[in-house]
Amino acid sequence: MNFYSTKKNTEPVSFKQALLTGMPQDEGLYMPESIPDLSKIFNQETHLSFQEISYLISSKFIDKELSDNELHNIIESCITFDAPNRCVYDDIYCLELFHGPTLAFKDYGARFMARCMESFIRSFDKEINILVATSGDTGSAVAHGFYDVEGVNVVILYPKDKVSYIQEQQLTTFDKNIYALEVDGSFDDCQRLVKNAFLDPSLQGKINLSSANSINIARLIPQSFYYMHSYMQLKDKSI
Repeated sequence: MNFYSTKKNTEPVSFKQALLTGMPQDEGLYMPESIPDLSKIFNQETHLSFQEISYLISSKFIDKELSDNELHNIIESCITFDAPNRCVYDDIYCLELFHGPTLAFKDYGARFMARCMESFIRSFDKEINILVATSGDTGSAVAHGFYDVEGVNVVILYPKDKVSYIQEQQLTTFDKNIYALEVDGSFDDCQRLVKNAFLDPSLQGKINLSSANSINIARLIPQSFYYMHSYMQLKDKSI
C-alpha cells in the first residue's frame, strides 16, 4: 500500500518511506491511499487476541514490506500489555489505555513504531535521528519505546516548567540513545523547531531525520488496534 500527502504536492510513498521520513516536504501528512475492509474477518471471528487483531490490521497497511515473521515478532514485542474494557454500569464501558510502561495510550504507537523502524534500518549504514516535541506523555512513551533500539537516536524537546515532575523524570532519566532537551518556551515552540528541522533541506542533506510525533503514520496505525480490540471484547460478550 502507498501513502499520499494530504496536500497532494508530492508523489505517494511506501510505508517504509512514510515511516522513515515522518512527513512530506509539502508540509502535509501521510495517509493511506485506501482503508482496508476487515469487516468480514472481524464479524466472523470470535475471541481474537489483542496481538492477533494488531497483526491483522498492521499487515494490511504494511503489505509485505516486512515478512510475516518480522511483523509477528514486532507485534509480540510491542503489544505486551492489555487494553481492557471495564464496565462502568449497565452497558456503559470504559476502554483502559494506561496499562503500558508510561501509563499513556501513546505507549502502543511508540513501541510499534520503534520496532518497525528497527526492522527497516538493519540494512542501513547510517543512523536514524528521531526528533520529537512533547508536552509530556508523547516524550515519555517515545523515550521508553525507542530506548536501546539499535541504529536510532532520539532527541526530545520539552518546554521548561510545563511538564509534570513524573513526566520530566520519565523523559530525562534514560541514557544511551535518548537525549532530552529542555526548551525555554511552550510546546508550540518545541513543535515549531521540529517542523522547521524537517523542512530544512540543508539539514536533511546532512542527517537522516524522522519524527515520532503523531504526524508519523506509524504512530497512527497502531492506535486503531485497541479500538478494534475493544469492539471484539464487546462482541464476545454479546455471543
